[in-house]
Amino acid sequence: MARGDEPLVGYDGLPDGLLMADHTARVVVFNRAAARMTGVDAGSALGKTLEDALPLVGLDGRPWWGCALPYGGLRTTTGHPERNLVLPDGTELLVTSRYLRDEPGGPTSAVVVSLRDTRHRAREELSRAELVSTVAHELRSPLTSVKGFTATLLAKWDRFTDEQKRLMLQTVEADADRVTRLITELLDIARIDSGRLVVRRQVVDICAVVQRHVARHIASGADPARFQVDAATDLPEMWVDADKLDQILANLLENAVRHGDGRVWVSVASSGDGATVTVTDEGEGIPDELQRQVFTRFWRSGRRGGTGLGLYIVRGLVEAHGGQIEVGHAPSGGALFRFSLPAGTPDFLE
Repeated sequence: MARGDEPLVGYDGLPDGLLMADHTARVVVFNRAAARMTGVDAGSALGKTLEDALPLVGLDGRPWWGCALPYGGLRTTTGHPERNLVLPDGTELLVTSRYLRDEPGGPTSAVVVSLRDTRHRAREELSRAELVSTVAHELRSPLTSVKGFTATLLAKWDRFTDEQKRLMLQTVEADADRVTRLITELLDIARIDSGRLVVRRQVVDICAVVQRHVARHIASGADPARFQVDAATDLPEMWVDADKLDQILANLLENAVRHGDGRVWVSVASSGDGATVTVTDEGEGIPDELQRQVFTRFWRSGRRGGTGLGLYIVRGLVEAHGGQIEVGHAPSGGALFRFSLPAGTPDFLE
């Protein structure tokens, strides 16, 4: 909302509160989110001075604008980073300010203030705490096992038969692989969240990749009759990241085998200028009210353990390719996961 006959379109659609004051320190923008967060009517805020419209105080009780001096302070100041400030009624806000100048060292021509509810930070801190707790829990078990078996072997090597040594070393190797997988997940999350995930494209036969993953499950002891693969023969040439496609399929198939029951269907079909892969099972499925949570961090089915990070990473990997993924109900009543990837082009053509 803006003063005058030319409202600034689009500010009311922002999720964060936004205020803007002109060169006279009068508020000319006070969007809907700012009104909601502060409890101040936008119409009454417009035209007031910045200090009157938004009377913030620091956590030490001192008036904030008197300390910040956006119009009378040093002309090299460009603003202030996000910090906790308080309104007179005790409402805490996360406030970021930026001072605009028509020329370096010139007077302040406008002040832009962004407001966020402190609940955003609380959620972020809770998410970080949950991540640390999950990682600590998932690392403790395999590392305890590795430490125990290696200490036992070093102390009593001659007392064990070759078969016993082999069994213990196989357990150590499996636990080391588990730790490696967890570290890989954490690195993937960091790259996804920071936007630094790199997709290295090459021509990949998706149908062959699916067959390879199914064969791996069968080699690990799964019943061959449990799997059915329907692979199209008219797929376009697919330029995707082979390693990331492996991660996507490995996670979806692992979930279908572990959390589902009965048969597992995998279909690969041509879809416009790309390909669509669908994985379904005959398990209990995922209730409608939980489907929105499936691709969030730490979501678990409740039946078995795990970090709850796998599907969050899968979505990030699919979207990094410019694709989409969805969850639904299989015709058999189990879970259905379907992701689509564009055909893509070589990296040097992008």
